[in-house]
Amino acid sequence: MDLLLWGVMPYVAVTLLVAGLVWRARYDRFGWTTHSSQLHESRLLRIGSPLFHFGMAFVVLGHVVGLLIPDSWTDAVGISDHAYHLMAVSTGAVAGLAAAVGIGILVHRRLRVPAVRKATLRSDHLMYTVLLGAMLLGLIATVLNSSGATDYNYREGISVWFRSLFTLQPDYHLMGAAPLAFKLHVVFGFALFALIPFSRLAHIVSAPFRYLFRPYVVYRGKDPRQLADRKPKRGWERVS
Repeated sequence: MDLLLWGVMPYVAVTLLVAGLVWRARYDRFGWTTHSSQLHESRLLRIGSPLFHFGMAFVVLGHVVGLLIPDSWTDAVGISDHAYHLMAVSTGAVAGLAAAVGIGILVHRRLRVPAVRKATLRSDHLMYTVLLGAMLLGLIATVLNSSGATDYNYREGISVWFRSLFTLQPDYHLMGAAPLAFKLHVVFGFALFALIPFSRLAHIVSAPFRYLFRPYVVYRGKDPRQLADRKPKRGWERVS
């Protein structure tokens, strides 16, 4: 079971992520959209969306730092384990709280606003379930680990296992020794990766870079002397 979960599942999830995005970009280009519901309701969206997106951006950044940077690197620059964990917990708590409040507002909006509820797809229900599960399990794991309920150093276990995935030699025994909350958090996380191409989450890997390089839109004005020779249309007044 450890081999299947921590030695096979990550590669299956990444394969579904990459292959699904390639398939959707080729065969569902016009369906690649966030399915925005801003026209149905904007007041709650203006509050919940920035909280969730900015909070998640810092949460993802924290995961990247915690999983990819070995503890030997932080020791080499003079950052002690206590200082690192204090900084990680404090910044992670703020980012996680912002993301949790934001997703709470968005879920409330989707459930309570009739027009938004009718515009909800079946894939949205699965996406919100997996996303909320991953966030909740991550918060539980952080609280248990910070409060001392579980004496576990993820930088010596989960982080080493995660980096071993890139060498195609996963040390799945390290992940098998992790606490249950961390295991469930990782399972929901990879499930979310596999779900990205088949839901509105696909927009997180796309950006309108073409707008940076497109030609300018030129608006040609008409010569006022030409307008003076024309009779104004009925019901229209010229602007001085």
